[in-house]
Amino acid sequence: MSQPTIEARLQRKFIAMSGDAIWLDALRSAVPAGWKMVETLDLESLGEFQDILLYRFIFLDLDTLTDAFDPQDAIREVRMALMLNVPIFCFGGSQDERDQARLNRADRFFEREEAAARLEQFCHQYRWGE
Repeated sequence: MSQPTIEARLQRKFIAMSGDAIWLDALRSAVPAGWKMVETLDLESLGEFQDILLYRFIFLDLDTLTDAFDPQDAIREVRMALMLNVPIFCFGGSQDERDQARLNRADRFFEREEAAARLEQFCHQYRWGE
């Protein structure tokens, strides 16, 4: 198991999980200087427990559902399989989807149109390490 460096721990980066290119473009254009948005629908592609722990938060699109990706599974993987407390901010989704995500221990819920504004807010809030 590799050990994260202090430099890696101080990097300002977050995970964006969505299959919606337009939504991701809107997020990408709102990413503040000094931050990195990592897009994925596969948490395993980011590495192991200690690698995912280096991300400040996760933006999760509850409307993305494919044969290979279920947002509820992503939440369960973070919370139950990896047992991480990385904040998970959910966007979109029906009330039933949000209720299920709440049961799976996602943190907060917003409308899709709020994503860019919330990104600025959360990047400011999670900017520690200055």
